[in-house]
Amino acid sequence: MTIRPAVVLLSGGLDSTTCLAIARDMGYRPYALSFRYGQRHSLELDAARRVAAAFGVDEHVIVDIDLRTFGGSALTDEIDVPKDRDGAEIGNDNEIPVTYVPARNTIFLSFGLAWAEVLGAQDIFIGVNALDYSGYPDCRPEYIHAFEVMANLATAAGVQGRQMLTIHTPLIQLTKAQIIQRGLSLGVDYGLTLSCYDPAPDGTPCGACESCKLRAKGFAEAGVADPIVLASE
Repeated sequence: MTIRPAVVLLSGGLDSTTCLAIARDMGYRPYALSFRYGQRHSLELDAARRVAAAFGVDEHVIVDIDLRTFGGSALTDEIDVPKDRDGAEIGNDNEIPVTYVPARNTIFLSFGLAWAEVLGAQDIFIGVNALDYSGYPDCRPEYIHAFEVMANLATAAGVQGRQMLTIHTPLIQLTKAQIIQRGLSLGVDYGLTLSCYDPAPDGTPCGACESCKLRAKGFAEAGVADPIVLASE
C-alpha cells in the first residue's frame, strides 16, 4: 500500500508538533513546512528542525517570507510582546491581541497548497486551535472551511478533478491539556518544542507571554510536568 503524502505546517511549537505526530499516526507520510517570516527570533525554527529530525520526515522545507515589510504585530514589528495577562482573559475578551500576525495562516496555507499540488498530496495538516488559544481569527473552523473551498477552486489539480484538498485540523476542538495528552500518547517529546513568543537568547521561555501561559495551563491541567520548564529551572 502506498502511504499518502501530506504537508504539515510545523512551527516547532507544541501544537504543530502534536499535529505532525497525529498525521504520522494516521498513516500519512509527512512533509514538514516551516517559515522564516521575520518573526522576533529564529529559535522556533531551531525547534522545528529538531522536531522534523526526530520524526524523520521525508523533507523539511523552510520558506523565507519577510512579513516585517508590513509589520502590524508584536511578532513582526517594534511592538512589545504583552506579558502577565490574566490567563482567564486570554482568548476570551473579544480583543484580537497584538501578537496576531495579519493574514499569517492564509499565507502559510497558500504555500502549503502550492507544495501539496507539486507533491500530488491531497492533505494539509495545521495545528490551529479554537479553544485554548489567543483569539486569532485565522484559527476558527469557519476560516479553515472557507480556505479549503477556495483551495479546491484555485489549483489546476482541483479544477481538473485530479486532487481534492482536505485541510486537517485535528486539534481545533481540543483543550491544551487534551492536546498534550494526545501527543504524549503518541510519544511526543515536548522537550524538543518551543512555544514562547519572547524567549531568552539561550531559548529559556519568558514564562509571561500568552503562549507561555497557555502552555503552562495545559501542562497543569494535564497533570504532567513541562520538560522545558524543568530544563530551565
